Amino acid sequence: MNKRIAVLIPAAMLLALAFAVPAQAGARYPYTLTDVGTLGGPQSFINLPGFPITRQGAVLGTADTKVADSDYPNFNPFIVGVADPHTAHAFKWQDGKLTDLGALPGNNSSAVFQINGSGVGAGMSETGALDPNTGYPAENAVLFKNGSVINLGTLPGGHESQATAINDRGQVAGFGDNGVRDPVSIFGPVNGPGDPGWVTQTRSFIWQNGKMRDLGTLGGPDALMTVLNARGQIAGDSYTNATPNPANGGVPTTHPFLWQDGHMRDLGTLGGTRSGTTWLNDRGEVVGQDNLAGDQASHPFLWDGQHLRDLGTLGGDFGAANYVNDAGDVTGWTTVPGDSTAHAFLWKHGVMTDLTGAGSSQCTITEAINDRDQVVGHTCDEQDALLWTGGKQYELDSLVAPSGIRLTAADFINDRGQIVAVGTLPNGHQYLFLLNPTNTAPGAAASSVSRQSGEHHFTNLTSTPSKRFLPRG
Repeated sequence: MNKRIAVLIPAAMLLALAFAVPAQAGARYPYTLTDVGTLGGPQSFINLPGFPITRQGAVLGTADTKVADSDYPNFNPFIVGVADPHTAHAFKWQDGKLTDLGALPGNNSSAVFQINGSGVGAGMSETGALDPNTGYPAENAVLFKNGSVINLGTLPGGHESQATAINDRGQVAGFGDNGVRDPVSIFGPVNGPGDPGWVTQTRSFIWQNGKMRDLGTLGGPDALMTVLNARGQIAGDSYTNATPNPANGGVPTTHPFLWQDGHMRDLGTLGGTRSGTTWLNDRGEVVGQDNLAGDQASHPFLWDGQHLRDLGTLGGDFGAANYVNDAGDVTGWTTVPGDSTAHAFLWKHGVMTDLTGAGSSQCTITEAINDRDQVVGHTCDEQDALLWTGGKQYELDSLVAPSGIRLTAADFINDRGQIVAVGTLPNGHQYLFLLNPTNTAPGAAASSVSRQSGEHHFTNLTSTPSKRFLPRG
């Protein structure tokens, strides 16, 4: 899902002014700030869930082109987020070069979520048709390969699909509809009043050897994948039945799953009837959020390969784990005692640490953690992008040279310490930015040691209030 804001006025002059900072001035700051640009239109956007930055520092996203969107004001919420008068294409930025990855033929928009080690990207593209069930411009799962956009199609009977993950084995994972009517489809109305949402079953798939395969469910009509890892494991959530739970907003009982080699394993629950899986590492560890018995509270969970563990909270009733790195360290958010304010946390070796500070009234959310336990995220209102490292919290705006840009959310960090963030220009336009650490960056010494000892290779990619999918309820 892309993060969007309204288009206002052309930003060329503002950008020129914003980056008119002497090179030597930038050298005095812990990070250098790079605008990845657009494809001729006014804005660029991040695609989640996914890996918006690779191990080598390539940035992935979607950017407006100069071409008017013939569907406007109609739009598909999974690609553009809101009505956009421009077509928007998937892109790859690396070493100063912005490459348009294209879209299926026609006046179509596209998005990319991940690129594997062979340079093949997984994403989606509008097809030029309308989904007869939703009225949205239909979109199909695609691969971006050698300058071509390859349509993977849909599940039998379906009109919508998207590929959100690809690994170095060439396995692709995603989800779509299958055309079977479903009054409790995971994707209910997402475009506001009058939007029917998906009125069909939501199913997840794996695509390999040229074939798309439905992963099945845990007994209910729907299953939504979140992550594919290097081993070919897929994590997500599945209905176990089709009976709405009044105590849970009318959503059927939902359990986290781990799929491998044709088998979907039910990971259990913390006692409640609803789960939200967010991440899976290459060791097969799964994290997310699960309701407790009675569905009046929810806690972050960790599947450690054997058991579903309740990670607890910082004293409040609610929380979620948003990411687990390959060392098994978990980051997320929980509420604090007597308050609904969320605080970012790092859970390591059985201990949960409040990253914002127990005495703080600031509301904070994490999005990702690298293998050096550097964590990125933002304030709950997405006004300030944040970094946590070495036991301290930093606003990213304070770590870069003044530019006129406000960094509002940091969504990913790789093992080199490179950060992808969303920023807003004074005119309200949204851009993606790459932050490269200098030798004065917080944690730079640890970074040097880590690179000498080798890096882990990221191979892959909902939570409240994280920014991933928009499931029913």
